[in-house]
Amino acid sequence: MDGSHDLTQLDPRYKSMMRLVYSIPAVLLVIASTIAEVAIPGWTGVVWVPALLLAIFLVVYLPMRRFSTRGYSLAEERLRVVRGVMFRSDTVVPFGRVQHIDVDRGPLERMFGLATVTVHTAGSHNASVSLGGLAHEDALAMREEIRTAIRRDTQ
Repeated sequence: MDGSHDLTQLDPRYKSMMRLVYSIPAVLLVIASTIAEVAIPGWTGVVWVPALLLAIFLVVYLPMRRFSTRGYSLAEERLRVVRGVMFRSDTVVPFGRVQHIDVDRGPLERMFGLATVTVHTAGSHNASVSLGGLAHEDALAMREEIRTAIRRDTQ
């Protein structure tokens, strides 16, 4: 169960969407550091260079890292979602515990053709599990696969 080789990766467009999301604070950071550089005479590069390096880290490295550490598996009547860069999370949801399933698409997800599947379960601890970064068609297919399994179990 701890092997990640059997996991399905998210849609590659998720990296592009995350780059866009992280570019907003990166641009603000570069603008603020440029203003600080102008305000501090004689300290050329002291604020701007570290801010630029942090902005590059945010826009280039972090989305790739988040993408590579996320995945899911639909097998054996269960959904397994693995995520986390520093703090790893491996969540398994048996289909028998599923109450309902949502497929959500925000403005950026629509722009990139992505969707988020949220599986709501019975119980109070971790009552819902979200999986973002799926192609919209894959999210709809996942919802139908879980619905079919639930119907089969209840009949």
